[in-house]
Amino acid sequence: MIELQEVKTKKELKAFVTFPFKLYANSKYWVPPIISDEMATLTKDKNPALEHADTFLFLAYKDKAVVGRVAAIINWTEVKEQGVKKMRFGWFDTIDDYNVSKALLGKVSEIGKSHDLEFMEGPVGFSNLDKNGALTEGFDHIGTMATWYNHPYYIEHFNRFGLSVEKEYIESKFDFNKAPVERFKRVNKLIIERYKLKPANFTNSKEIIPYLDDMFALFNRSYSKLSTFVPISSKQQAYLKKKFISFINPEYIKFVLDENDNMVAFAIVLPSFSKALQEVKGKLFPFGFLKLLKAKKNSKTALFYLIGVEPHYQNKGVTAIIFEEFHKSLSKSGVDTCIRLPELADNHASHQIWKDFNAEIIKRRATFKKAL
Repeated sequence: MIELQEVKTKKELKAFVTFPFKLYANSKYWVPPIISDEMATLTKDKNPALEHADTFLFLAYKDKAVVGRVAAIINWTEVKEQGVKKMRFGWFDTIDDYNVSKALLGKVSEIGKSHDLEFMEGPVGFSNLDKNGALTEGFDHIGTMATWYNHPYYIEHFNRFGLSVEKEYIESKFDFNKAPVERFKRVNKLIIERYKLKPANFTNSKEIIPYLDDMFALFNRSYSKLSTFVPISSKQQAYLKKKFISFINPEYIKFVLDENDNMVAFAIVLPSFSKALQEVKGKLFPFGFLKLLKAKKNSKTALFYLIGVEPHYQNKGVTAIIFEEFHKSLSKSGVDTCIRLPELADNHASHQIWKDFNAEIIKRRATFKKAL
């Protein structure tokens, strides 16, 4: 018999966060989160995203052992201001027992119906900057700190419950040493002269901070037309700055400014922390922080996390400036492999940016939807 219990205490929250450590104990592809960070993400007085979202966390028990988990999320900005009556679910993990999935997803459905929502969709987080999508292909590739990993049987469980694919995403990689460098240099010079633009580069985190508010404002403008978009509030921005600034190599964040110093494009690349995160097993102390710091300085794999371009400048070659600057920084760091983190499969504007890189699709993922 499957029993569900809503998470109410810190002890239960820790059980919720650490369940995947048991589920994926024998997986060489799953990348664990930092336990303390994950607990903060799911705590209302620590994560401002929860100020605008009702979040219900549930653990599934069988014979008194945890066998599954799920977060049921109602983002009220999305529901009330955007008119999208979505019941979100995320942080979904389960043993290979459909009865567990049925109980967890059934609880999400029940909450959605009780709030007069029209459909449920997941796995998703609170906003576009959270992890989303269940892996549907590429289970034999190591995960990243910015994505969820899952067993293949999750997809079968979703289908049995009546969920169907809603949005599809692709992840790809390319050989950094084969990037079309000469093309960047040529186009870069033309674009800078034509639009009177200039790159902004950094050597320490303090130099970046004055630009971050403009970056988030540009993020909201450049992503607003995507079907998944939910705006990032000012409090969320402050939280994300604090959360991620330690993971970002300052040389891996690039801005493009116009002649009046207005930001027209930005890009964030992260060093890969996957192997280091597997080694530290969710703990920063006593030595986890040092392992992550070593990965930050020495990783030869770079993750293209986020690129945003002012709508007026889209499809005008501005990204050539970004890639030219990244080529300098990544060459200096000895990077040899680049990973493009999940992009909507139908985001053709983004795909155009990468058309000359000969990227290989290594993973596919999707969110799944069901009418309530």
